[in-house]
Amino acid sequence: MEAIKETNFSFAGQTGFYRGKVRDVYYFQDKIALVATDRISAFDVVLPRAIPYKGQVLNQIASLNLKATSDIVPNWVISTPDPNVTIGFSCEPFKVEMVIRGYLAGHAWREYKAGKRMVCGVALPEGLRENDKLPEPIITPTTKADQGHDEDISREEILAKGIVSKEDYIKLEHYTRALFARGTELAQQRGLILVDTKYEFGKYNGQVYLIDEIHTPDSSRYFYSEGYAERQANGEPQKQLSKEFVRQWLIENGFQGKDGQQVPDMTDDVVTSISERYIELFEVFTGHTFIKENYNQVLDRIEKQIAQNIFNAKDYDI
Repeated sequence: MEAIKETNFSFAGQTGFYRGKVRDVYYFQDKIALVATDRISAFDVVLPRAIPYKGQVLNQIASLNLKATSDIVPNWVISTPDPNVTIGFSCEPFKVEMVIRGYLAGHAWREYKAGKRMVCGVALPEGLRENDKLPEPIITPTTKADQGHDEDISREEILAKGIVSKEDYIKLEHYTRALFARGTELAQQRGLILVDTKYEFGKYNGQVYLIDEIHTPDSSRYFYSEGYAERQANGEPQKQLSKEFVRQWLIENGFQGKDGQQVPDMTDDVVTSISERYIELFEVFTGHTFIKENYNQVLDRIEKQIAQNIFNAKDYDI
């Protein structure tokens, strides 16, 4: 199966380039063109095979959610000229990711199960089970590493180290809670529970902006609403619609991103199943049938769209 593993364009007027775990970013003075590739990462490691249509799924879900939350906080998007491309403002990112959790799942559950009752400076009550709803959503920030693993950090450490000013951090907390509330509402409309997610912020012309993607399967975890209470009461695993199944597959095959561990073999069947799960989330979340873009000459298409739109992009009306 074809997939977009990477891009290597060179544009007139280009001022820089950055390859992230899953995105290729082209810089043009105060604007950027972000290409959502089909690379996939887990435990901060880029897996060896790309997943067909993953980039298109993420870019289109992110576009919908950024538009649906632009009344809460201004965001970086100017236009989305291609299913895999977003053009926006080049913001100076804060060096933290704002993770917010409404349920005890994933990393937080693994920490809790190991006996920890304090996560990122937030105290958790005794007696919780995996996937239980928390008394109220909690913010558990992480550092934003340029390379390697992001690390848990507390509000107090962020302020003490001056990573973010107190004035800005209060804004980030406010925006994070408001965005999570909106994301929860949007998920409920589609029969989903927004379990946890992360938001990234930056500054442009001195103003705080929401950057990157939001409420996608790469940045969020979803449960199906139907049957949640019954499964929880019976101690059964929740039906998830997120990237957690990829992490679980890796864990079951002896990989958690630790030194000396090898990524298990990603067979065609594994790659196909991951692709199908991403498409499923798109269709459940949006209520629309996913239209698979043609991979024939896909790199030429993406390059053309960026070249034609980067300097003609009209400022996004927030």
